[in-house]
Amino acid sequence: MDIVSALRAFLRVAETGSFSAAAIDLDLTQPAISRQVSALEGHLNTRLLHRSTNALALTVEGEQMIAMALKVVEAVDALNEATCSEATTVSGRVRLTLPAPLGLYVSERLAGLLDRHAGLSVELIFREEPSDLIGDGIDLEVRLGPVSDCNLMCRRIGWTTAFLVAAPNYVERRSMPETPDDVGGHDCICYSRAGDLRSWTFSNGSDETSVRIAPRLIANNAVAVHRAVLAGGGLAVLSHILACPDIEAGRLINVMPDFPPARLPINVVYPSRKNLPLRVRTVLDFLVQTVREDPLMVSSLGP
Repeated sequence: MDIVSALRAFLRVAETGSFSAAAIDLDLTQPAISRQVSALEGHLNTRLLHRSTNALALTVEGEQMIAMALKVVEAVDALNEATCSEATTVSGRVRLTLPAPLGLYVSERLAGLLDRHAGLSVELIFREEPSDLIGDGIDLEVRLGPVSDCNLMCRRIGWTTAFLVAAPNYVERRSMPETPDDVGGHDCICYSRAGDLRSWTFSNGSDETSVRIAPRLIANNAVAVHRAVLAGGGLAVLSHILACPDIEAGRLINVMPDFPPARLPINVVYPSRKNLPLRVRTVLDFLVQTVREDPLMVSSLGP
């Protein structure tokens, strides 16, 4: 058994949530991926994945294995790159599009990557709607929610965490919603990137509930929504990246904490899995690691 290939297969299954998606990403057949994961489990004498007809889930041992498997694969990749002379030079520009909150989070952490690779530059493009990757010359794009375009390579790197929030002065003027049914009667500030402008979806951990809303304000940028809710304009669903500092400081209230907004997968899409330039692979690996460093963007195989 090629232990490194088996570890790669396991990691892709964990990231994508399915054997078939992992097979596409690694340019292998689904049975080959299944055999590699099974061989790894046999080698380790432990089950890493719970398998059922409709779903996969990481076992406790599988969750623990991810960090160790990443270290092994990254070490092998580093060794391989170190033995190649010209291929080790990461240079050129990578054009990366992201939603605004995640873009802010990434921009604060790019300095280390750029320090390590003097020839690399990254162009961040804050965009809320999907791009024409080839037509717009985009190397990587982060998209929230399911990706339906089967012509694109898609790698799931995490999950969103959001809060329903309101400013204290708004709550003083209006009642505090306690359940999703209470939300519809409030002034709502809607982030249009989220899709349906007429409903928000909440989850109590087992069931999801969608409620109809009539937005008083709609914006296609989360930073604008953030400022409007801070000003007391109403309720808003905000990424934890924007909301948490204000909740901790008392500038915003975490409304209805027992029914948080439903989580969405964080996916990176790119045009092709073959011959991915080193500069693009380097930024992709950086994105994966950066998202995994935030516990509120980490999850098992489901929301």
